Amino acid sequence: MPVVAALAVAVLFAGGCSSAHGTSASASGDPSESATGVSGSPSPSPTPSLTPPYPTGASGCHDNKGWTAEESRDWVQRVVDTPKENYEDDGLRVASLPGYNGPLCRKITVQVEFWKLVYGVANGARLADGTRPAYYFDIRRVKHVELHADASVEQKIALPTSLYATDRSPCQGALVSITVGKPLTSKELPKEVEVEVGAGEDRWSRGTVDFRSKRVADFELSQPSAPQVCSPDGKPTADPADVPTPGSQPTDFYPTGLYPTDLYPTPDRSFDIGDVLRSPTP
Repeated sequence: MPVVAALAVAVLFAGGCSSAHGTSASASGDPSESATGVSGSPSPSPTPSLTPPYPTGASGCHDNKGWTAEESRDWVQRVVDTPKENYEDDGLRVASLPGYNGPLCRKITVQVEFWKLVYGVANGARLADGTRPAYYFDIRRVKHVELHADASVEQKIALPTSLYATDRSPCQGALVSITVGKPLTSKELPKEVEVEVGAGEDRWSRGTVDFRSKRVADFELSQPSAPQVCSPDGKPTADPADVPTPGSQPTDFYPTGLYPTDLYPTPDRSFDIGDVLRSPTP
């Protein structure tokens, strides 16, 4: 059986995400796309409950006037099926269940963003003994779709083909984020993504993705297949079959400033050293 080890990784390359000091490169991507609205017969409703979470009123819609950002986010969590959860088809799905989730009287703006993750081993060494390295990743947006959702019709978004290709590099992962309001800024992107290495053929994982925003309603991670074979610039350096799955033994202590990032690498966790040393705000 493969050994499964939870690994934390930190931002490496300059092109993807900001530092804690506000210095960033823009997250570039393709022009925004439109979602596909699927009209016609609504999806069958689940077994009715005595108190539906979002019942419709006399107007035929659920009044969401005055909703807070948190209330909008919680509603979006209910209606979105991420790619792994969407059992009907590949892609992301916004469900329509009249009487259960509305429809709402006022549409909510939702951003669906697909991100390419490229992983590298911090020390660049091939690990023949199966010890656990420190990882970094680069994050770049490759597809962006803005929705105006009220659950009146089902909507579907196709996956970016190249991002989810079965023959993609073992150093490449993918992340989809569902956000209420505006698109994510570089300062809201995660500094850490925890993945499972050696999890078998199924690369899908909830993992731990620490977005620096409370507007993110949901996300889903498609992890790299073998980040342990990757060079610091995200290129495979060996056949994954020739390099053991990293075990639980920690790596050596890395000195500050050794790598081109504001993050300080550790075997299990990475954190912003600037936040630790910075004087508190008066």
